[in-house]
Amino acid sequence: MVLCSRGRKTDGIATRSEDGPITLQADINPHGVSNQPRARGTVHLSTKRAAVGTVLDRLRQTGSLKCLFPGRRGSTMDAVLLNTAGGVTGGDQFDFSAQAAPGTTLTLTTQACERAYKAQPGEIGKITNRLRVDAGARINWLPQETILFNRSTLHRQLKVDLSKGASLLMVEPLVFGRPAMGEDVTDLRFRDRIEIRRDGVPLFIDAMALTGNARDHLAKPFIADGAGAMALVLLIANNAEAHLSDLQETLPATGGVSLLQKDVLVMRLLAEDSFALRHTLLPALQRLNGAPLPRCWKI
Repeated sequence: MVLCSRGRKTDGIATRSEDGPITLQADINPHGVSNQPRARGTVHLSTKRAAVGTVLDRLRQTGSLKCLFPGRRGSTMDAVLLNTAGGVTGGDQFDFSAQAAPGTTLTLTTQACERAYKAQPGEIGKITNRLRVDAGARINWLPQETILFNRSTLHRQLKVDLSKGASLLMVEPLVFGRPAMGEDVTDLRFRDRIEIRRDGVPLFIDAMALTGNARDHLAKPFIADGAGAMALVLLIANNAEAHLSDLQETLPATGGVSLLQKDVLVMRLLAEDSFALRHTLLPALQRLNGAPLPRCWKI
């Protein structure tokens, strides 16, 4: 709809009139379609090895998804994903892919927590992430929390393809509303799927689907016992087994860690809120990373 002054409407077009100042509304959407344009974003990047360590090889980014590159930390390359749309709602679509070349180390994180906002009926926000880790390379996939707000609808997927001899550290933290703000997640539609393959063979597959009253579902003693935040951590590396005993001794009763294989370690955490989650999660991630976490996690 457009607003015009000092004119008269002729087939949807405002023309000059001598009748005095008036305001007309002309319909520029004759088909009655009310869907608003939604956010779209795509980033693809790859690394290569240079004398200083891991450096950027290729980068392509479009739309509302951007990638920033802070100062170097040793031979590792850090990349920070930024959603300039400010969050995800129904109809949004974000696609990210990265490839770590042989002998390179890439740490990926997000500038802030991702937020899934209320969606209109029938509209779905989608996030798709794909990682390729070549032989002798490592990717640290360390996004900050995704906060799910009431009436949000989000489908998210992470696919990782590992070559033999590749390493991966991965975390996916989730927060269900913000209790300090009086937020309850009583109407949610969330689907999450993680697929990790090594040389094409499934190594770890995890899926979650929450529909309806997430607060009441998570309150059940054998589901989450009232937890409002959770995290999945996975380490695939030759030294994964060496971390098992230390984590078992330091994790709270709401956390657990085990080995799927000698080089595949899985940890899950539950916490009352994001603050309590980070209290346990950050030291564990730093131990598994073998280096300080990206600065974004500490701001």
